[in-house]
Amino acid sequence: MAGAPIIVTALFGDGDNGWLQELRRTHYPPERNRVPAHLTLFHHLPPAVEGELSRRIAAIAAGPPPRAEVAGIMDLGAGTALRIDSEDLEEMRAEVAEALYGLLTPQDQAPWRPHVTVQNKVEPKDARRLQQHLRATFRPRPLAIKGLAAWHYLDGPWQPIRSWAFRG
Repeated sequence: MAGAPIIVTALFGDGDNGWLQELRRTHYPPERNRVPAHLTLFHHLPPAVEGELSRRIAAIAAGPPPRAEVAGIMDLGAGTALRIDSEDLEEMRAEVAEALYGLLTPQDQAPWRPHVTVQNKVEPKDARRLQQHLRATFRPRPLAIKGLAAWHYLDGPWQPIRSWAFRG
C-alpha cells in the first residue's frame, strides 16, 4: 500500500450517513458498489504526501465542523449525484490544495464540484428516471460533516489510512 494513491473524503454525521448509504445501496449497481457513499475532496494524491497531509488535516480538524447542505440533484450522464454546497469545505480543500500545489493531478486541480454519487455506470435513461424521482420530493437540507478521512486507493476498494473528527 505504500505506493497506492491517497483519496481524501469528508465523513458524514451519523444521521446523514444512514440515508446516504441506503440511497447508494438502493440505486448503485451492486456489482460496482465497492465503496460506501462518500464526498471526495481529493481523488488521487501521491503517497509521498501522507505525512504532510496528515499534519494539515489534523490542524483543520481541530476546528469546528464545516456547514454543508444537500442542495440539489446532479445529472452525471450515466448516473446521479446529490450536489453539496459548503463554503467551509471549499475553504478547507483550497488550503490543502495550495499546500500541495504542483502535486495535484489534473482532476484535483480542476474546479471542485462537491457531490455524493448515489448511482453510476447505468443507462442514461435509468439515471434520468432516478433524477426525476428524486427531484419530485427533493428539498435542500443540512448535511452533517463529522470529520475527514484519508484512504489508499487499491484499484477499486479503498483501505483506510486515518480519519480525523472535527473538535472545535
